[in-house]
Amino acid sequence: MKEGAYSWSTQSFAAFDSTVVEIQTDEGISGVGEICPLGPAYLPAFAEGARVGMQVLAKGLIGQDPCNIGGINVLMDRLLKGHPYIKSALDVACWDIYGKVTGQPVCNLLGGRVQDKVRLFKVVSRAEPEAMAEKLISYQEQGFNQFQMKVGADPDEDIKRIRLVASELKSGNKLAADANCGWHQHDAVRVVSAVSDMSLYIEQPCETYEECRVVRDHSPHPMILDECMDSLQAVLRGHRERAMDLINLKISRMGGLTKSRIIRDVCISLGIVMTIEDTWGAEIGDAAIAHLAHSTPSDFHFQSSAFHEYTTRPIAGGGPVIADGFMAMSDAPGLGVTPDWDLLGAPIATITA
Repeated sequence: MKEGAYSWSTQSFAAFDSTVVEIQTDEGISGVGEICPLGPAYLPAFAEGARVGMQVLAKGLIGQDPCNIGGINVLMDRLLKGHPYIKSALDVACWDIYGKVTGQPVCNLLGGRVQDKVRLFKVVSRAEPEAMAEKLISYQEQGFNQFQMKVGADPDEDIKRIRLVASELKSGNKLAADANCGWHQHDAVRVVSAVSDMSLYIEQPCETYEECRVVRDHSPHPMILDECMDSLQAVLRGHRERAMDLINLKISRMGGLTKSRIIRDVCISLGIVMTIEDTWGAEIGDAAIAHLAHSTPSDFHFQSSAFHEYTTRPIAGGGPVIADGFMAMSDAPGLGVTPDWDLLGAPIATITA
């Protein structure tokens, strides 16, 4: 991490373990994908599991047409029940191939480029309240106008964090306090009540959907649900029960671009606004985020993330270009990224027919 560490709730990491997969075809066209769980204890996903699972899936996928992406997803679900994060990078790699075969950027295949540039939010990593306020001021000077501050630790300290950081927010800018499931329900109710006069969003205050639903009844703030929005069924339930105002759509949590596109389109039909991102990653993962966001109408796209701006080692060329709080992908076919194989080194596993 460029800033030394990335901290949220009760967790902190100086680096993340990411996995890059390449699918090679017999026609000489290849596609790449990336999966980077946010450590082993954030979601039911971990980096070593992704690598083992990909090897299991790869044995059953060899010989299939990667452009038949719907069929690939059906087959992956038959070969391995659950574990969507393992399937995500393989799905994205197939989209990369499909784009190259058709000569189109992936966003064109996901519905068409309807946004020329994608609005980003900047994460204010959890730290002492004064340090977080200083980071917010600095990020605003860099051109960002939407922010996600990390809370979810000690509720009394989080109240101080929120009040101090929100007081530095410029008029018109937007701030979310993201607890990443970190509060117990009674503490979350106390926090949202204590900051009820502040203009901000509350994101995933507690671990379960049911707890978050209770907190929503006590909060005047718009509610974003993230970690508990793990399927189309969860989104439909949340909409039906008026549990949230926005959702955080993470590509790998849904199993890749194929299933994320379905959920994206349903959200548009239901009038649900989305943050579009992933758990973490670098240029390859960010390209997938950007293409899905580029093909999402701006009225339904709240913000996205570009994780490679937080890290010190680029793993691919051609990733999203960041400027003035936005990112944009080129019109190159597929994802538009070229992995730095010299940096990445020899593959840890190669599966062939």
